[in-house]
This record gives sequence, C-alpha cells and structure tokens, in this order.
Amino acid sequence: MALHQGTTGTEDHTPERRRLAVNPFFGPADPVGGRTAAPPTHRLPDGPMPPLTAYQLVHDELMLDGNSRLNLATFVTTWMEPQAADLMAECRDKNMIDKDEYPRTAELERRCVAMLADLWHAPDPASAVGCSTTGSSEACMLAGLALKRRWAKRNGDRYPAKARPNLVMGVNVQVCWEKFCNFWEVEARLVPMEGNRFHLDPQAAAELCDENTIGVVAVLGSTFDGSYEPVGELCAALDDLQERTGLDVPVHVDGASGAMVAPFLDEGLVWDFRLPRVCSINTSGHKYGLVYPGVGWALWRSPDELPEELVFRVNYLGGDMPTFALNFSRPGAQVVAQYYTFLRLGREGYRAVQHTAREVATGLAERIGALDDFRLLTRGDQLPVFAFTTAPDVTSFDVFDVSRRLRERGWLVPAYTFPANRRDLSVLRVVCRNGFSADLAELLLEDLRLLLPELRAQVRPLTRDAAQATAFHH
Repeated sequence: MALHQGTTGTEDHTPERRRLAVNPFFGPADPVGGRTAAPPTHRLPDGPMPPLTAYQLVHDELMLDGNSRLNLATFVTTWMEPQAADLMAECRDKNMIDKDEYPRTAELERRCVAMLADLWHAPDPASAVGCSTTGSSEACMLAGLALKRRWAKRNGDRYPAKARPNLVMGVNVQVCWEKFCNFWEVEARLVPMEGNRFHLDPQAAAELCDENTIGVVAVLGSTFDGSYEPVGELCAALDDLQERTGLDVPVHVDGASGAMVAPFLDEGLVWDFRLPRVCSINTSGHKYGLVYPGVGWALWRSPDELPEELVFRVNYLGGDMPTFALNFSRPGAQVVAQYYTFLRLGREGYRAVQHTAREVATGLAERIGALDDFRLLTRGDQLPVFAFTTAPDVTSFDVFDVSRRLRERGWLVPAYTFPANRRDLSVLRVVCRNGFSADLAELLLEDLRLLLPELRAQVRPLTRDAAQATAFHH
C-alpha cells in the first residue's frame, strides 16, 4: 500500500479556479443558486454539501482510473454476478469479527473453511483449522507466524538468544513474504532464478535449510510467469534431507492463485495436504476464488500445526470469540460472497470457469508467440497466465514500449524486469481472469498487431529508468 502524503502546496485555491471546477448543474435544483465553488481537496470543507453533489465530484475524478476489466496486470476478480453484489451490499455493515452478533456470517466462514479443507484433501477436513483474511498477504503472515512459533518451541533452549530463524523460498515469491521476514525478524533465504528456471529449485531449497529453518514456501502459481512450483519434488527433497540429517522442515504452499485452479484443472497434480510435509496452505478468494477484493483464506492440516498460543479468545460484546487473524474489524461481505460463489458454482462450475480462462490464455499465448516480434516464456497452461518478451533480433523497441503503447488503447499490461540472476530479462505478462473473454483477447491481439508497425519503425527503444517503467502488479 502506498504511503500517502498531504498536500504538496500546488493546489490552486484561487476563487476563479475553484468556481470553474464545478459544473453549474451540480446545484440540487437551481443551477444558478447551487454550489458555486469546488470544495478543498486537502482539508475538510467548511460545511456540508448535497449527497448528489459529493457523489458526482468523486465519480468524475474516478473516471481517470483505468478500466478494471481491461487490467491484465491484476489477478484480482473484476466481475461478479449482480446477485453476489446484492449480497455484499446487504452485509457490508456487518463486522466480521462480531461472531456473537452475526452468528450466521460466522457460520458461513466456518463452512468455507470446511469446503476448502475438503478440496485440498486435508486428512480429516472436520479437524482442519483455518480462517478468512483480508487476502493472501495476511494469510501468508499467519502461516509464517505459525511456522516461526512452532520452530521456536522446538528450539526453546537456543532461541532467541543464540539462534536466528530463517525461511527458504524462491526469489519469485510475492512481496508479502519479504514483509513477513522483515516485520517478524526472520532471515529470508532466497533461491535465485537460473537460466530458464524462473521459480524455486527443490534441491537448491533443501541445501539452504539448516537447524534454524522454520519452513520452506512453495508457490503454486508464480506471479512472474504463471508457472507452478514443483511442490511434490520439494517435499521429496526435504524427505531425503530428513533421512540424511534428521532435520524435519515443514512446507507452506502459497496457493494465492493456483490453489483455486489446480484442484479443478490439474486433479492428478499432488501439491496439497496429500503430501504429509505440507502443513498449511493459503489462497486468495478474491483471485481465482472469483470474489471481489478482499478476502483470503489460511488453512492448517490440523490443530497441531497452529500453536494454541496464537489463538486469542476474547470476551467481546458478550461472547467468547476465538480469533487468529491479524486484522480485527472488517466487513463480512466478502466472506458471504465467497460462500455464495461456492454454492453457485460447485466443483463442476469452478472447473468450467477455470477451464475457459485457461483456454483463453493458451489460445492468446499461442497467437502472440506466432508473431515474429515476441518469444513466449510460458504458455498459460498452468495458471491462466503467460509471460513473453521481445525476440532476440528485435532492437527497435522493448517490452516497456509495448506496455506503454497498449495503455494508450486502454489495456493495462505490465512490463517488468525479473529478479536476481535474470535481471537481464524483461517481460510482459497477461493474466486471463473470468470475464476476459475470447472476444476481448481478440481485441487485444488486434491492437497489438496495429501497434507493431509503429514500434518497428522506432530507431531504438524509448529507454526510461526503472522508476518510470510500468510497475509490477502481483
């Protein structure tokens, strides 16, 4: 989240400028007798205004935002059915934390946890524990805290005086894991990218583990290129490590996106609680869980994986309320929308939606890969996401030029440079979500083809420094 600052002092407060900033029609009845000056934007106005006027002022400014449906950078859901929106509106005033006051909302959360435990093959779905969160970032924080606390209990004679815990993961992990390590004083041990491997290598991860390793994070669906990390191979490498050294290192699966794709499209892939070494899993309900932001889920294999001391039991507003989320007050609307979507689609419905997204992704990737100007890194056959870069012989433009020119036509396609050991590689990434149809994919391809003659005619890429490049959107 950006750190927002106050006014820079550049705001134009002249009476004439403020008068011209407001449409005379914003007066509630009489265009002459209505509001005659725009309100200040960096301090509270002196008095109130009619609700329709306030709405229109905010509405008009928000028109300058990008069109979320054309945002191919974000993994976050940008379309839901009107019935889901109605339910969310009905529940937006319910505080999710007030489980005693809103017991049915709490029950829907519990049912969602049970459904996910069953979907992810928990040994006993009835005993698996979990909770909703504001998104995968909070869910990852909770999972990391549980890993650290379990490690600290096993190493009570050495920690905190003599031992510093570490967490092993690929350099491609989402930034929330870097935040976790920073906030909770854990050393981040990162497996770098090498060659055409853009995510974690199981053997390299095992070699980074020692007696201070609290766990290894495997990402089911890397945000850099949409590929699954080999969770099964990672667990096998850690099994071998335990046989050789006695080190028992647990695995957390960051399934922010893939945990709501693989169960429906890749049923033969073993990545979840079927692997005994997987102790916890998170996902984003607001990504391929198909719910508006923000809702995430964190689940543990059994109560043994979630230390009891992390569960707070609060006597709050007349009821005993166990909670182990980082946030407290938040609306129940997203949890209700998640339950609605689970009921609405079921397994076969989710399979149909995710299959469509993957078909759109693989089809679009194939057609972009057929253009001589580009080279595919991934093909959208895991997550419905693919990454591509310019062909080796292209010297007149780069991926940042392509991203900028597509933005002129309304498309938001991120361009970014890969991390350590592959900083020489800059790519474009396309996220195909529910609502990004084959027709929209065809329009994107058409716009890309129309831009290519102009890009090819450039003398060289319009190089900009890294700070000016299109941001990387997780």
